[in-house]
Amino acid sequence: MNRESLKAYIEQIRPLNREAMMQMEQYLDGLTKPVGALGKLENLMIQLAGAAGTVEVKTQPKVTVIMCSDNGVCDVGVSSCPQEVTATVTYNFTRGITGMNRLSEFAKADIHIVDVGVKADFSHPLIHNRKVCYGTKNMAIEPAMTEQEALQAISVGIEETEKLIEKGYEIFGTGEMGIGNTTTSAAITAALLEEEIIKVTGKGSGALDTVYHNKVEAIKTALKVHQPTIADPIDVLAKVGGLDIAGLVGVYIAAAKHGKVVVIDGFIAAAAALVAYKLAPITKAYMIASHLSKEAGMALILQHIGLEPHFNLDMRLGEGSGCPILFNLLDMAQYTLLGMGTFEDAGVDKSNYMHIWK
Repeated sequence: MNRESLKAYIEQIRPLNREAMMQMEQYLDGLTKPVGALGKLENLMIQLAGAAGTVEVKTQPKVTVIMCSDNGVCDVGVSSCPQEVTATVTYNFTRGITGMNRLSEFAKADIHIVDVGVKADFSHPLIHNRKVCYGTKNMAIEPAMTEQEALQAISVGIEETEKLIEKGYEIFGTGEMGIGNTTTSAAITAALLEEEIIKVTGKGSGALDTVYHNKVEAIKTALKVHQPTIADPIDVLAKVGGLDIAGLVGVYIAAAKHGKVVVIDGFIAAAAALVAYKLAPITKAYMIASHLSKEAGMALILQHIGLEPHFNLDMRLGEGSGCPILFNLLDMAQYTLLGMGTFEDAGVDKSNYMHIWK
């Protein structure tokens, strides 16, 4: 995929179906409850209707796409975790023992594991080998990726999402695994939002003060040396981003193109959502923010895109862990609102209550 083909793909994304959204809103207003009384649950159903183009919305089956890759910036000590943990956790997703596995099982949702750039080789049917390269370069010294590598990783995200859509998946989540990726996410955020590095950089997986200092300095050096073009999200992504982030950019774009909503997990997934939004603002209509990560830049990204998180549980696990929690909320909204009785069902004259239930 090159810039031209990506642009042509993005141009195929259509706005939410307003007629379906109006029909859903009218239906919800006719249920035996005050108008809008179930708040964001109703908004979710209206968004799902707009994405699907029908009031007959489906919330099953669901899947979180987990993009896994390594980051060369780890060479300068930006994480308290050894880089080998990326490969270990990527493999552990296949064993069903991670937090993301358990949350997904509870939510009756699947995970789709993609190796887009781990510094290890896998031979497991549940790990989809789409490796662009064995991790990025050290962005503190040289650009993390070439432009073509960044575009290839975006293409991987698009292609894997389209495969899942062909299998019938209706709802998507975004997950990742890659030691050092809060550093790349903070660099992208600082560049695209033109924010101070310190305002968007957190301690990731419990980094010590010395490690945090290394992280801030690595971002500062990378942005100063490579001078990414702020108006060019692909340039920013290639110079200071990660393969996992690029892969998730493709997930957001492909899902929107095919009329599927995508749930944002935490900071890394939000950084990918920011890149997708900058490339194609229309993708926002298909995004749902799950939780407010404890990472420093998360709130700033959501504010910039114009999204509100649905909960705040002080989470910072990553892996896509916020998605299955939000999936439960979607199921609850659909089960409740499409199962409630209307005023007509209840034998109640709605007009008698409208002066109260507004």
